[in-house]
Amino acid sequence: MQTFNESDKSAASDFDVIVAGAGMVGSTLSWLLADAGMRVALVEAKAQPPSHAVSSLPSPRVSALTPVSQRLLTHIGAWPLMVNARVTPYRHMQVWDAEGNGEIGFSADEAGVPVLGHIVENDVTLSALHTTLQGQGRVSAFFGTPVETLGGSASGRRLGLASGQSLHAPLVVAADGARSLLRDMAGIDVISEAMGQDAVVTTVRCDKPHGDTARQAFVDGCPLAFLPLTVDRDAHYCSIVWSTTPAHAEQLCKLYPVALGEALSDALAGRMGTVTACDRAYRFPLVQRHATCYVQPHFALVGDAAHSLHPLAGQGVNLGLMDAAVLADEVTAAWRRGAPWGELSTLNRYARRRRGDNRAMLGLMKGFKTLFGSHDPALTLMRNLGMSGMHRLTPLKRLVMRQATGERGRLPAPCR
Repeated sequence: MQTFNESDKSAASDFDVIVAGAGMVGSTLSWLLADAGMRVALVEAKAQPPSHAVSSLPSPRVSALTPVSQRLLTHIGAWPLMVNARVTPYRHMQVWDAEGNGEIGFSADEAGVPVLGHIVENDVTLSALHTTLQGQGRVSAFFGTPVETLGGSASGRRLGLASGQSLHAPLVVAADGARSLLRDMAGIDVISEAMGQDAVVTTVRCDKPHGDTARQAFVDGCPLAFLPLTVDRDAHYCSIVWSTTPAHAEQLCKLYPVALGEALSDALAGRMGTVTACDRAYRFPLVQRHATCYVQPHFALVGDAAHSLHPLAGQGVNLGLMDAAVLADEVTAAWRRGAPWGELSTLNRYARRRRGDNRAMLGLMKGFKTLFGSHDPALTLMRNLGMSGMHRLTPLKRLVMRQATGERGRLPAPCR
């Protein structure tokens, strides 16, 4: 990977694909395209981050990566680097309703898989991806260079950068996040719905070991997740994601670590024993978004630029990584056979493969929030009976687990 900063105007201006956004999804897409032989420009408004050194205290932002995402990251070469840093497998899941007696458990053994997934700090994944990109000579990275203009031509799109550079390619991909600047520049509308909740995140240490188990309780209609972390072989750590009302989130973020730990322990009804907060709590508002379309001539959206959803099922990054894999699958197939990879005839195939799956997951998360957020006695009874009933139906649980591990639809080769 060649890296250019804002003051370097000597970079070539013509590429096969330009990817805007060097996060997890954009970096994955860039690697896949370059590995197929395409010349890729990776543009990032932020400065190039330093090499990530794993600290004793995990980063508060984590993702639950599915086995399908693990296979993709292994194909890229990032997964071994991530394992050497810090990943925590989870083989069990426990979900219960704190307002009733409904509870359901899942296990890798029931699903017939080694693990249900891994909890990984976002910084660890991103650092590994940037390291693998260093070995891709066909990637030219422009860090610290915000995009100022998006133009079009008969043969592609042109990006004007704040550095004064102008880049052209038959295809520009926006991977620049939920508040995508390029999506706005392209005039693509997005349907947004404020979820009425903030996500509160932090890291804790519990009296009881996590036992390779991801736990999620619905407390007063709000999901509280204790996600397992192993730090220096110590399995007593968890990453917390509590999606709650903005007022409650503000209260939690004002608490000192001792009081925060007590609040978390009480919310979990002491299932993990005494909980000690290792850091202050951080919060961010939850907004569910879905772009009205994913593609235009010579332009495509991936990841959070196309869709962002409630963290209830931890599927956001996995959906974005699948976007990257499917788009790379369609684009490189067209490029290899000499077809116009930036035209709608190619890009619509990507949109058809991904939009339905993403829409279904967005709808499912909205349905869960409505079901568990209601205090109606009838709905409370229904959800508790439903959870307890499903717990006894192994075939149905196996189907649900297969969906949750990412085994849906036609997977690209690196994900199989």
